[in-house]
Amino acid sequence: MARRNLNDLLSFVTIAREGSFTRAAALLGVTQSALSQAISGLEARLRIRLLTRTTRSVSPTAAGERLLNAIGHRFDEIEAELDALTELRDKPSGTVRITCGDNVLHTLLLPRLAPLLREYPDIALEFDVNYGLRDIVADRFDAGVRLGSTIDKDMIAVPLGPPLRMAVVAAPAYLADRPAPSTPHDLTAHNCINQRMPTSGGLYVWDFERKGRRLNVRVDGQLIFNTTQPQVDAALAGLGITLLPEDEVTAHIEAGRLVRLLEDWCPPFAGYHLYYPSRRQPSPAFALVVDALRYSAPRPHPARAGSPSRRAAAPKKAAAR
Repeated sequence: MARRNLNDLLSFVTIAREGSFTRAAALLGVTQSALSQAISGLEARLRIRLLTRTTRSVSPTAAGERLLNAIGHRFDEIEAELDALTELRDKPSGTVRITCGDNVLHTLLLPRLAPLLREYPDIALEFDVNYGLRDIVADRFDAGVRLGSTIDKDMIAVPLGPPLRMAVVAAPAYLADRPAPSTPHDLTAHNCINQRMPTSGGLYVWDFERKGRRLNVRVDGQLIFNTTQPQVDAALAGLGITLLPEDEVTAHIEAGRLVRLLEDWCPPFAGYHLYYPSRRQPSPAFALVVDALRYSAPRPHPARAGSPSRRAAAPKKAAAR
């Protein structure tokens, strides 16, 4: 039986996943011409077309799709096993790729992972700042960061922090000459700073809940962004009201630069989680990253018997009965 060239198969898998000879060549560290020759040779040996090429994109044919589904995960398994061999070394090594938003990267991931990088100099981290719902398997990321409610059920989800709430905020200058909204419906009379969703392309619908009552409000305004930081900047400039996860505006609220509105209409929800495929065997480097990022809720200190807090609670319980 003739021996197959595994490099050509790896080239095919990379091109099919990236949808581009240019990106695939950059990932593999070869020239585009060498990659094109490898695919042409592979198709000639198999006597079947594997990729459909246009001036703008590359996509697998039916035969290419079948081959990709059959062998793509095999290369992932080989790579995972090679990474796992670092267990036999004195120190774990390898690159961990994570896709996430820029705010959670700045405020949470980098601060927690900085000590890990100093302790393990052979571990490297690559971050992809992206607000779309990336397919981490197809795009070959080790993990992604999303809010807990948006993670697929077949993924392992590791909490990175406590539950969050959304925050409706505006600058004092914006509220100086107009009444603050007292209900979500009042937002329709305000200049609101909108966000266009990267996946659907539609505008974000502001949703609220109080005492089991849910409201969806379509707001309008002069500004639309597709990322969150410009929304914060616009709100600070007094250009309107915006709705963002509270962790992105807490510092500005505490400093008085922003005013929180409709707080009783913003209940808590599952916060940020690191997620990754359940079927993949984590490498030692990735396991260290997960441990460094994992959030553990603080345990309440139990009151001692006879302490003032315990004695003070007794009359209240009696009164309640």
